[in-house]
This record gives sequence, structure tokens and C-alpha cells, in this order.
Amino acid sequence: MAVDRRTFLQSLGSAAFTATFPDTIAKALSIGPNNHIGSIMDVEHIVILMQENRSFDHYFGTLNGVRGFADPRAVSLPSGKPVWYQPKSGGGYTLPFHPPAPNLGLQFLEDLPHDWTSTHYAWNRGNHDGWVPNKGPVAMAHLTRADIPFHYALADAFTICDAYHCSFLGPTYPNRHHMWTGWTGNDGNGGGPALENADGYSWSTFPEELEKAGITWKIYQDQGQGLDVYHDWGWDVPHPYHGNYGCNTLLRFAQYQQAETGGPLFQKARTGTNISEDGSLFDLFRQDILGNKLPAVSWIVPPEAYSEHPNWPANYGAWYVSQILDALTANPEVWSKTAFFLTYDENDGFFDHVVPPTPPQTRAQGLSTIELTDEIFAGNSEFPAGPYGLGIRVPMLVISPWSKGGWVNSEVFDHTSLIRFIQARFGPATLSAKNITPWRAAVAGDLTSAFNFGNCAAAAIPLPGIASYAPPGNSRYPDYSPAPPAQQAMPLQETGSRRARALPYSINSYTYADSAPGTFKIRFANFGSQTAVFQVRSGNSATGPWTYTVQPRGEIVDSFESPGPVAYNLSVYGPNGFFRAYKGHSGNTSSANLQSTIVYDIELGGVTLQSQNFGPVTAELRVQNLYDNETVTSVVQPGMVFEQFWSLEKFFGWYSLVISVESDPSFLQQFAGHLETGEPSWTDPQIGA
Repeated sequence: MAVDRRTFLQSLGSAAFTATFPDTIAKALSIGPNNHIGSIMDVEHIVILMQENRSFDHYFGTLNGVRGFADPRAVSLPSGKPVWYQPKSGGGYTLPFHPPAPNLGLQFLEDLPHDWTSTHYAWNRGNHDGWVPNKGPVAMAHLTRADIPFHYALADAFTICDAYHCSFLGPTYPNRHHMWTGWTGNDGNGGGPALENADGYSWSTFPEELEKAGITWKIYQDQGQGLDVYHDWGWDVPHPYHGNYGCNTLLRFAQYQQAETGGPLFQKARTGTNISEDGSLFDLFRQDILGNKLPAVSWIVPPEAYSEHPNWPANYGAWYVSQILDALTANPEVWSKTAFFLTYDENDGFFDHVVPPTPPQTRAQGLSTIELTDEIFAGNSEFPAGPYGLGIRVPMLVISPWSKGGWVNSEVFDHTSLIRFIQARFGPATLSAKNITPWRAAVAGDLTSAFNFGNCAAAAIPLPGIASYAPPGNSRYPDYSPAPPAQQAMPLQETGSRRARALPYSINSYTYADSAPGTFKIRFANFGSQTAVFQVRSGNSATGPWTYTVQPRGEIVDSFESPGPVAYNLSVYGPNGFFRAYKGHSGNTSSANLQSTIVYDIELGGVTLQSQNFGPVTAELRVQNLYDNETVTSVVQPGMVFEQFWSLEKFFGWYSLVISVESDPSFLQQFAGHLETGEPSWTDPQIGA
């Protein structure tokens, strides 16, 4: 039976909630999957809810196991400080902070700038250091488990993706266009490219492809109280608990606006949900589920008050999601065949520490083995030039009988991954995803790795104690605009690891000992099955960053000019915590000149470090394993090779080895990442330490 909003919000602080999962989630966990075939073909219903305007760190930076506030390999800013120390105009910095208001999950936290221009300036060509000047100090505000316990309970019960990015460095409509069409009209046809929230487009959409293929689909949105779903939304609606908030962006397309009454685009894109005041949500949605008439693909578009868009409370959205789950599990047969995706269209202006993978805008900014057609906006008098995406990380929760158990998936995804998942289910020969660019299709996965289409057991995970909640009144409320505290400190992330899905990445980087003085060469290699993006940052703020996209079984070699005659200080970042650091001097006979590499050994479950001394003098090598702080030393004569194997079994495949040379304090190399074996693993122990 559906629970009204007030009862649900009050239950968030109850003893029953703190002891176990809420009834809605517990019921979803109790229903087993339809394992008729044992593959994605068992999925008969795909349901997508895209909420509004929250970044990953803003919601889940303190969740245990995920790449959040305790990320041991977060990037450094041009200032030399870690990415968390976001500079303020006029000097100083702002760290992520937890606003002091009680019942933060029910506060009306203010909306922040999230347009193309301010977002590109915050991202700042990958320097990622313009958040506070362009978004304001509230950009650094974050929530915790105590604030949004239902969201955290979903992550504990199912699967959370911590490398899911919005598609576009900008606002709502272009991001939702990626979900429904695969892009934002990047080629300039059909009214594109759409860089802002506007109207008047006509390029092809994915629901039209579903219609051509004879695959059932529907969009559920509120049109109660006689509302017109196209015209009545946002501030025009008599009260914000009704309407679709303008977030069904298919209704911005001519073919839907001009669709014949009674035709499929008219009928299926304007379906109502009829929210009533007593909480009996989704009359038609629930009827379709109970009557075994839920389409193969459904999208749900919430009213403003439940969308989680600032200035609306996160826990109003939690209630809304609970109603969806309650409806879906009302028919266990339907739920056993359902994949439900809960994500967010963009980050509003809220900070996230992970620099998104992007294509290089020019040769000077990097290289790609994948063609970059239609991925770079050239700029005009209104909007600066820049990549369309990927955008900032946003939450993605995969909620399904095949995703139970509190897992983390760290494969790179974006909103086009939702299209790719649908395409994977029904086959590329049946469904075209023609608008997704080659670069985007290569870099972002199809979300199938978030599932276990075999036996998927649920783990009972108790929740910690949380504060009591009481909802505020009804209607609209003024913004809550918290100020950062006078005494700043980094947020603490929950301890403990999580089960991690197997990933398709096997990447490495290599340096060249014969580089000419003043240059440093790196080879980026990809041995995995998924395209990977490497990001290179320099310790010299006047150069970089650079980005390199390398396809499977591909490689790129590039040279980096040193800021001085011989010094170099470069860091390489890749997916799932991959990291390399190279620091020292080249072309100097008194400096260490070691060419080091990591060799993966899946069969033995470890890595071998090989380091050859190309210098003219003996190197007194010191290697520290940051996962157990054990240190190995060796004297390596000129021309000789140091070689040692490290078993990674007790670290779940994670490694982080730091090389230093006693006679040359300027020299440092670090090799860190995860050994992928094709099998499930655990998240980074350094995060949960």
C-alpha cells in the first residue's frame, strides 16, 4: 500500500528504518530475478527515472567504498593543492562542507548556476579549479547518510555507479536530449546544437526508433487536475506538486508538438501519472504494472517538488522513488523482469572532484585514436568553445533483482549508456543509436556490467542511526544558502569496502629513458576491451592538462616539453583509480634515470615492477607499497634491472608502489591502480581505511 509523503518522511528517522531496510526496499530485495535464460534477454521492462541537479560527491561523497572524499588519487590543481581546495576569488580556498541546518535532507538548498558557460569555466579546460568563482561557495556543500538515508539504503541494497557522468557540461535540456536522442544536435541540423534550455528541435529521437522496431514504450508524467503536459510546468503550474517541470524534453521537438492526436508520439509521450494529494501516486503507472501492461521501455518524469531540483528537498525525491518501487513491486512477476535506473540529469552547480573524461579540443591538448566528429563545439559570440562532454559525475543507482547486494560499478558511463543498454537488450540490428558519436560510443559503456544475470543474492546490510525528520509545510519556500564554516576541514568518508563489479579496463603507461633533454615521452597503451581516456597533468601550472583517448589494443605516444632545461613532473590518471607519477630530471648525468614499468600477472594475481637503470651511476632504489607500508631496497648498477613481484590477493587486486632514489631527492615514480581479472572484486581498501 502506498505511503503518503508525511508518513514516509517521518519514517526516515524511525527505529525500524535504522535497524533494517525500509519496507519498500526490503520488498524489492525479497523478489528474485526471472532467470529463464540467464542473460540480458530476461529483462522485459526497463524503467528510467532521471531526477534533477545533484552531483555524485554532493550526495555520495561520504558513502563507504565509492571514489568519494577519501579518494587517495584525486587530482592536484595548478596551485599544487588537492582538488578539494577550490580557490576563491581574491585568495584562499573553500573545502567541501556539510551545511549545519537540521534535517538537511528536507532543506530547500538554493539552486546554483549550471549553464554551459559557468560549467566550462568551473571545469576550466580540465584544470577543474573554477568552481567557487563561477558557481558560488554553496557549490561545495554536501549531504551525508544521516541527511538522505533512503538514497544510501538504495546504494546498500543494490548497485551504485561511481563513474557515471552526465553527458553535457551544461544544463538540463541538453543532458536530457542525450538520454532521449543520443546527443544535443551536435551536427547543427534539426535546430542543434542545443546548448541551453530552449525549444524548437527536430532531429531524430530514440523513442521513434523504438516505435519503428515495434518495441513498446511510454513516458509517465503528471497531468492531474486538467494540466496540459506541454504548457503547464514549473512556475506556471498552480502548485509545484503537479506537472512535469518541463523535463520531458521530447516535447521540445517539432515531431512531438505536431504529432497527430491519437498517434503514437502524441499518446506515448503525454501519458499521465495523476498524482493525488493523499499519496496514491501513479494511478495509470500502477494499473499498467498490475495489469501486466508495463511497456518494454518506460521513462518517468516527476513534478517540480519531487524532482530533487534545488530549491526542493532531496527527501521529497526519496518519497517519490519509494512510490515507484512500491508500484513496481506490487506485481512480483513484473518486478522480477525489471531493470530500474535512477539517475540525475546534471550536477546543478554542485562540485564533484573527478575531472570528467573529455576529447582533446586541439592537438596541443592531446590525441585520440577514436574520431572526434561532432564532439567539440567551436564557440560563437554567446558561448565559449569547448567539448560537449562528458559532463560532471552524477549519481546512478541500478535497482533490479539482478543488481542486489550493495555493489559498486566503476566503469565510465553517461546518459547515452541508457540508450546503449536498451540497444543491448533488443540488439543493434533491431535498434539504431545513430546519434551517439563514435567517441561517446567508445568511451561510455552500456551499463550491462552493472548486472549479474545469473544468481543474484541480496545481502542484509543494517543502517546506522539517523536523525529524526519532520516535513515542512506545503507550497514553496525560500532558498537555504549556507556559508562555509570559518574552520574548514575535509569531510570524512565512511569506512569499509564494497563488492565491485568486474571492469573491462587493462591499461598502462610507459616512459622512455632515451628522451632528449627538455622532453619526456609517455606511451599510453590499452590492452582491455573498452576504450579508455588518460588525463595527464603537469606540476607546472603553465602547461597542460592533456587528454588521450586510446581504443582497445591501441596506443599513443606523445612528448612533453619540460618547463626548465631538464625537469619534468607529470601525473597520469585513468579509469578506476589508475595513476602514474613521473618526477625528476632528464639529460643530467648526476640525476637518477630509471625506466620503470608494471607488468600485470592475472594468473598469479599480482604485478611485477621492473626498473632499469639507464644512468651512469649506481641507484640506491627504495620501493614503498602504500597498501601495507612495507619497503624494499636495492642497489641497482648502471644498465641493470630491478625486478620484484607483489601478490595483490590480500589487497583485492589493488596496488600503489612509490619509487625513490636516495641520491636524488628530486626523483619519484608512482604506479597505482587495480589488476582486472574479469572477476568481481572489492573497492579500493585505501578509500575505506
